[in-house]
Amino acid sequence: MRRLLPALLLLATPSLPGGAFAQERPTVTPTRDVSVVYRVTGTMPDGRTETGEMRMSWLTAQGLLRMDMPGGQGWMLVDTRNNGGFMVMEQMRAILALPPGSDPSRRLSASQTARFTREGSDRVANVSCTNWRVEDRGEQARMCVTDDGVVVRSSGGPRANGGTLEALRVEYGGQDPARFRRPEGYQNVQIPGASQGTPSGQSFPGQRGSALPPPGLNPPSR
Repeated sequence: MRRLLPALLLLATPSLPGGAFAQERPTVTPTRDVSVVYRVTGTMPDGRTETGEMRMSWLTAQGLLRMDMPGGQGWMLVDTRNNGGFMVMEQMRAILALPPGSDPSRRLSASQTARFTREGSDRVANVSCTNWRVEDRGEQARMCVTDDGVVVRSSGGPRANGGTLEALRVEYGGQDPARFRRPEGYQNVQIPGASQGTPSGQSFPGQRGSALPPPGLNPPSR
């Protein structure tokens, strides 16, 4: 469940507000309902590279993002308005609330020091997008973003080990709110020691991973 989370969360970002610099910035949260299938590549802590396909769906009216993990491992919900979320582990029929200190929305708020540079237009997954170079805290990344806020390609990340994401299919249309609710009949579980923070050795959303956060976003507190 957690192997590709650092790379997946490259896209779990709220809209970028005005920063400390008077500059043009893209919006990286969809402004209308959309579901996108991505190819995700992430560098693991041991140096291995893993690749998979996953789907991210946005219910914009409620500020909800659902991420379906590769291989049917389960899915994660991020509530960008209420700073919460949970993971659903399908095989275990269990729901894991994100532990204290792993608030994905707060962790992925925009850095006020990030600089964005437009680098021309492109086309990914049959949709038009604008290429941007992002620089922050000595890091650099690139992303291609549609006019309505869908990131269709992203590469780069902390310490030159960032993951990559590239859209394979972009499907616009109203999302079923039922897919964004906690499933009934599932057991609520908790990681031992979560009340004191995330246990050593575990990797959850909000912790620094191979591709989290990308340049332009605030780093996790330590």
